Amino acid sequence: MRKPFLQAVAERVLLGDGAMGTQLQQAGLEPGAPGEVWNVEEPARVMAIQRRYADAGSDLLLTNTFGGNRSRLALHGQEARAYEFNLAAARLAREVMGDDRYVLGDIGPFGGFIEPLGDAERDEVVQWFDEQVRAFVEGGVDAFIIETMTALEEVECAIEAIRRHSSLPIVASMAFDKTQQGTYRTMMGVSPAQAAARMVELGADIVGCNCGTGLDIHDYAHIVAEMSAAVNRPVMAQPNAGKPELTDEGIVYHETPAMMATGVAALVAAGARIVGGCCGTTPEHIRLFRAELDKLRG
Repeated sequence: MRKPFLQAVAERVLLGDGAMGTQLQQAGLEPGAPGEVWNVEEPARVMAIQRRYADAGSDLLLTNTFGGNRSRLALHGQEARAYEFNLAAARLAREVMGDDRYVLGDIGPFGGFIEPLGDAERDEVVQWFDEQVRAFVEGGVDAFIIETMTALEEVECAIEAIRRHSSLPIVASMAFDKTQQGTYRTMMGVSPAQAAARMVELGADIVGCNCGTGLDIHDYAHIVAEMSAAVNRPVMAQPNAGKPELTDEGIVYHETPAMMATGVAALVAAGARIVGGCCGTTPEHIRLFRAELDKLRG
């Protein structure tokens, strides 16, 4: 049986999974279509991807729910099925990981801005996340991850929704870009240190960084170091496989598994307690990450 999630993070560096969206498209999902629908309509294909990550050595899986809130699903006329998709996702990941490894309920951005910057009302956003959280709790997740956020207000909404229903651990992760001055900021101008401090204040048990544009894995090591210096909390890093390039074959990520694996030790040295991959990463990336982490453990 698995230990409590935070205990496991304290004892050793955990390995996450990699990208889901690009893997779903390779399995036949139409570009732009909501992958969450497959949790119900093509569960075997979703589980096949997740099993490849598990077989590569992932200690934890994120549910296939990054766009699983009503706001995002409404773009495809699927908002009424939000709870169904999120519950199915949690159950699929739980089946893949069994009793020994971890499942994190994945909450992504709702796709807009909260008033006064945008049209979304704060209470409405909390309700969208609340629906996902209730499904995750029923589906048996071990923790929650709020990821690819750029606005701290949206992180606050997600944490509020989680704490209405659960005391399980929360990972809160933001997406950073590199400025012309060589510093790192979210789209809303938040630095890694500011993000980490505020997310802990809001109730995050683990802080993190993922996605972003134009960053390589060594950039993430700098972000992790800034976060680690700002708060006494574990840090999670999920780097992209480099900067995406639009080609005739679609979007291509150029950082190979071998290239990215060379940066794993730097992430851990900077303070990362969970290492995974974001856009463009594959089960092969995760397999080589596993090998690097095992080397570090001796």
